[in-house]
Amino acid sequence: MSKRFLGILVIIVLALGVVYWSTNRKSDKGSASSSSSSSSQLSSHILGKGTTGVTLVEYGDYQCPYCGQYYPLIKSVTDKYQDQIAFQFRNFPLSQVHQNAFAGARAAEAAGLQNKYWEMHDLLYEQQNSWQGSTNVEPVFEQYATELGLNLTKFKTDYASSAVNNVINADESEGTKLGVQGTPTFFLQGPKPHYRSRFRETDRRHYCQEQEVTL
Repeated sequence: MSKRFLGILVIIVLALGVVYWSTNRKSDKGSASSSSSSSSQLSSHILGKGTTGVTLVEYGDYQCPYCGQYYPLIKSVTDKYQDQIAFQFRNFPLSQVHQNAFAGARAAEAAGLQNKYWEMHDLLYEQQNSWQGSTNVEPVFEQYATELGLNLTKFKTDYASSAVNNVINADESEGTKLGVQGTPTFFLQGPKPHYRSRFRETDRRHYCQEQEVTL
């Protein structure tokens, strides 16, 4: 692993604060959850080329304000280093505290069935304040689908489908198995480098500022 890419990983770890490293690739694209949703496939939305074999995985909740705060940083990192790393988002809606979280995941997965997953993912976070407190969120998501040029009839059908529901549940079950308790939770998958990964908060912010990473 080159020194340059090692520096990239250090930036990511420092910027995100807490990252778990895993060399276990069993939850990659196409793997099935061994939970109660064992017959369902995990989501497999991956952004970036990942030529180094490293994947950054986020277990997130579309209504979670902390996920919303991290979204610009994640987007900046993935845009800048999309050749070196891959980014994968997994659903982990905290439905007990976020009433529209599961609905947001449904909207993203339904859009994905029309090849617009990342566009809906981004829109949900960028417009989070507009829908998170809604008591009737479906019309809002349908408007987003229209803005993205989706077939609205198909979007509505997929949004309400058990297939989409099962994918979200499979992601959540996999996250629970991995010890995810809150959002956002990040994992780095791939060959593990050797470096000291514990930094003081002041060191983290100073380093990120030097690298022009906005927190």
